[in-house]
Amino acid sequence: MSLAAYCVICCRRIGTSIPPLKSITYWRDIRNIIKFTGSLILGGSLFLTYEILALKKSLTLDTQVVEREKMKSYIYLQTVSLDKRENYGITYQARKELHKAVRNLLATSAKILRGPFADTFSTVDVEDHECAVWLLLRKSQSGDRAARLQAVQEMSETHHWQDYQYRIIAQACDLRTLIGLARSKESDLRFFLPPPPLPSLKEDSSIEEELRQLLASLPQTELDECIQYFTSLALSESSQSLAAQKGGLWCFGGNGLPYAESFGEVPSATVEMFCLEALVKHSEISTHCDKIEANGGLQLLQRLYQLHKDCPKVQRNIMRIIGNMALNEHLHSTIVRSGWVSILAEAMKSQRIMEASHAARTLANLDRETMQEKYQDGVYVLHPQYRTSQPIKADVLFIHGLMGAAFKTWRQQDTEQVLTEKILEDEGRYTTCWPKTWLARDCPALRIISVEYDTSLSDWRTRCPMERKSIAFRSNELLRKLRAAGVGDRPVIWVSHSMGGLLVKKMLLEASKKPEMSAVINNTRGIIFYSVPHHGSHLAEYSVNIRYLLFPSLEVKELSKGNVRCCPGGTWPY
Repeated sequence: MSLAAYCVICCRRIGTSIPPLKSITYWRDIRNIIKFTGSLILGGSLFLTYEILALKKSLTLDTQVVEREKMKSYIYLQTVSLDKRENYGITYQARKELHKAVRNLLATSAKILRGPFADTFSTVDVEDHECAVWLLLRKSQSGDRAARLQAVQEMSETHHWQDYQYRIIAQACDLRTLIGLARSKESDLRFFLPPPPLPSLKEDSSIEEELRQLLASLPQTELDECIQYFTSLALSESSQSLAAQKGGLWCFGGNGLPYAESFGEVPSATVEMFCLEALVKHSEISTHCDKIEANGGLQLLQRLYQLHKDCPKVQRNIMRIIGNMALNEHLHSTIVRSGWVSILAEAMKSQRIMEASHAARTLANLDRETMQEKYQDGVYVLHPQYRTSQPIKADVLFIHGLMGAAFKTWRQQDTEQVLTEKILEDEGRYTTCWPKTWLARDCPALRIISVEYDTSLSDWRTRCPMERKSIAFRSNELLRKLRAAGVGDRPVIWVSHSMGGLLVKKMLLEASKKPEMSAVINNTRGIIFYSVPHHGSHLAEYSVNIRYLLFPSLEVKELSKGNVRCCPGGTWPY
């Protein structure tokens, strides 16, 4: 309006001006109009260009994600109502026209500025709620680590999406995002695609025979004595079982004499446990992990895991193998592609503490986005098992004693009246592992770690007859594992029971002698001893006195009263 008013005034001045000065005034007014309108046109053009570029930047998506989505084998269709009035109503038509106008505007600006925008908006209608999905996907692949973590957190906290939107994320996200979602407490399990179909077993073959072949394909030389023992035990027992299934060792006139009827058949489940225990030992060696992966071990273990859903012990051994393999970062992509992340994410939400803790250890080893620590076999994080923004102020370590375990040692009590279902319903009254249930709730700023190692009272019951691990050997082994888990980087409090207290003292004594372990001793703030025999145990003497009958283990011998290996000089060394 101001431009029109100015033009009217100029025209009136031209019409009422003096005739001799008519031409001069006329061109002067024309120049003023051109200057004014030119500045307005130039300024408006710059403003529109800025707005178009800003709109283009905000609406541009990563087309690689879309192209990758097109290559997926899973296809999810949007639900469309059958009511034509709803599909072709005024609102629907208005939205379509608006999208068309935006595309035309962007296309025009691209032609003018010679900067084509992403092909996504030129070919696809993206609804408002779908745009948020793709923007989160793009953000999760950002070069900024903080932006990636925020995107994963926003995805895990979203619970209003439809099923196909979760599946879009599952198909299009990268390895880091998938593992981050698995380690997020509020994540929906629909973020994880089911594992791919497993290859069929060979003809006239069984899982037991496949396990035996996998074990036989691993290197058998230059191994620890216990690894050799478990491997030979698994292979020999498998041979006996296969002989029983296939007709025996002797044959007279075509009639088989079953081996099982002569010497007794080894149960298939027992043979599988022998094989798994041997694979656990092999998986502690990096090069053997490569062999397990190359020979289809991930798929075979997954098949065995699915078949033994009612056998937690088998599943725990399988989790131990996968957790050991996850210590090798070059195997992470293979583990993810084989479908193990969806299995681990489901196990993380289990009410069984042991199952959830084994899954948490494996996922923590896979998560290199937020974790620098690596948890080796026998080191389990009870809290926090998920990603958390809570800063960790101190570590609390639980070390069990003779015949103990990482979980069962720290249970409330044993009672036949309390059923499992009731335990799960009311953890406030009963717990199977109070450090995870109660201590984590009272002190959320702590990292709670529980350690597990094998012990036995007698050599009759030892898992590996060749294994003669002294307190000094175990302390060095545990110290190395705990340092790899980041113990010593912050204040440490030790909680020990029985022989575990002697291990703690020995670990601190060894740490004081090694410069690379000085952080452990320097950050130790306190030690709690539960029934620790600092001066030896009279009960151990009874076992030693009848050594020819009970064959007491090395641990029991070291616990005998007055043994200098138990505590030099019979006193606390600090």
